[in-house]
Amino acid sequence: MSPTSHPPPRWRLDEVASAGRENLDAAHVARYDDKQDADAAGDVELLRRFGLDERSVVVDLGAGTGQFTLAVASVCAAVVAVDVSPVMISRLRANVAAAGANNVRVVEAGFLDYDHQGAAADIVYSRWALHHLPDLWKAVALARMRQILRPGGVLRLSDIAFSFDPADTETHLERWCATLPDVGAADAWARRDIEEHVRDEYSTFTWLLEPMIERCGFRIEHTDTSADGVFADYVARAE
Repeated sequence: MSPTSHPPPRWRLDEVASAGRENLDAAHVARYDDKQDADAAGDVELLRRFGLDERSVVVDLGAGTGQFTLAVASVCAAVVAVDVSPVMISRLRANVAAAGANNVRVVEAGFLDYDHQGAAADIVYSRWALHHLPDLWKAVALARMRQILRPGGVLRLSDIAFSFDPADTETHLERWCATLPDVGAADAWARRDIEEHVRDEYSTFTWLLEPMIERCGFRIEHTDTSADGVFADYVARAE
């Protein structure tokens, strides 16, 4: 905090505290790339169809260890990789340096306090990060993403978002939990990880998330929801 800045209001969400236990754990972060493949190359190819090219400025919000950041850096002009976890930021900086990605700028910040500098972004990307915010703050974050983007710019949003009927919640969540063993290997997810996510984090229903996206100044152009009703992917255009 600079000498002239003011502390955040006491009602503001503490995004570091809300980042998730594992994302603040150095041992988990060290294993993250072995546990989770973000299919970054697939997202790069998808975004090419929506205008990603060598002139694009990309902002990766909730960049984690930088899987997407590094995949997209080789095909665009500049990437700003943003994460709120100090532990993730440390690994992200190391991965960017090891890759020699000179067009990447790493910023330690959250959805609610990232201060975008320079030209408006052409693409904002966020994968499996928005669920760390309750719905009030999801909407605020989406509105801030719209401010980052130029008109016509693209938001690529992927998250755990539920498309099943609320009356079927118990059935679907138990079925999802049952897809993983009670105890997994160190480099794999386990049932308890899903249980912790459902209990302690803020994944919402798609029929709540989609109106938020649209209310915040986007037009949804592509939607893909998983057959189990657990995951949702969007491409939305800034209006």
